[in-house]
Order: sequence, then C-alpha cells, then structure tokens
Amino acid sequence: MPDTTTLDLGPQARIVARLAAGVPDARLADPTPCPDYAVGDLLGHIAGLAAAFRDAARKDLGPTTDSDPGAAATSLPAGWREELPRVLGELAEAWRDPAAWTGATRAGGVDLPGEIAAAVAVDELVIHGWDLARATGQEYAPDQAALHASYAFLLAALEDEGRADIFGEVVPVPDDAPLLDRAVGLSGRDPGWTPPTSP
Repeated sequence: MPDTTTLDLGPQARIVARLAAGVPDARLADPTPCPDYAVGDLLGHIAGLAAAFRDAARKDLGPTTDSDPGAAATSLPAGWREELPRVLGELAEAWRDPAAWTGATRAGGVDLPGEIAAAVAVDELVIHGWDLARATGQEYAPDQAALHASYAFLLAALEDEGRADIFGEVVPVPDDAPLLDRAVGLSGRDPGWTPPTSP
C-alpha cells in the first residue's frame, strides 16, 4: 500500500460536495452505475460513509463505524443538501490529524489499520464521485492525488481474497486509457456507462 499519510482528502471531498449540490430533486430516482442505487440512494450512501470514515479517523467507534456499508443506501437524510457538505468537510478535517493514520480503527464493522481506512475512504470518494457525475450528466475531474491513491488501492485489492465481496468483477480497460477509466474498471464498473435512454 502506498504511503498516503500526507494526502489531504479535502480537495476530493469538496468535488463530491459540488457534484451533490448540482443534483436537482427531479434526478434523485435516476439510475446510477451502481445497479442497486438510484441517485438518492447513492447520495445517502455517501453521507453514511462520510460519517463512518470521519469517526474512524477520530477513533470514535460506535454505530456509524459498525454499520454495514450498504445500510445507508436507502436513507437519504431529509436535510441532505446541508448535511452532506458538512459531513464531507468533517471527514476531510478528521484525516488531517496525523493520529488518524496510525493504530487500529473500524469502518463498516471491520477492524483495520488507520492508513487502510484512509485509503478506503479516498477510493469511495473518487469512485462514487464518478458514479454521481456520470448518473447526473456532470463533468468530473477528480483530485489527482486522490485519484492516484484510489488507483493504487484498487490495484492492490486485486490480490485480496475477499475482493469479490466488496467490488464487482473487473471490467477490462486498455492500459493506455486515462487513469480514471482504469480505476473505474478496477472497481467493477464500465467506464463507458451512460444512463439508459427513456423509451
């Protein structure tokens, strides 16, 4: 796993917050590249994971860090337009503490080292940012440091025996494709995905 202890999650968190702000209410039921998530479900999932990984950084273990990762998928908070940017900002701030990157913590009910939890958080922000942008027709240029960390994490995960429980089957992408496309393919998504057209 690459050394990401100097990575600032703030730029990528702000990008995801801007994408969320660009989602009109009329698009909340639209499909996303995640087959089980509509746009509203995805936003709920992002809000839940941001709180979970904020608390994982703080070593504040409890309900947020013990919840199944899919539990937030259908629970978009009523005040999500205010809550989501706030919790994304708190996530980034929590990981600015060097102590967050050391020792053990927990996320998704799984105990793991702090630096691995950070890598997962970065990957979630990068890939779900792509999901949200693609589903809602917004331009997406992830923070380059976060993108490189996400790609390195996904590449390392290829060797993990439990990978299939977390990610979909790898979608082959040409070696000379843009790094974002290669990361998306490693996450089990088709970089060419577009929303289905209405009949």
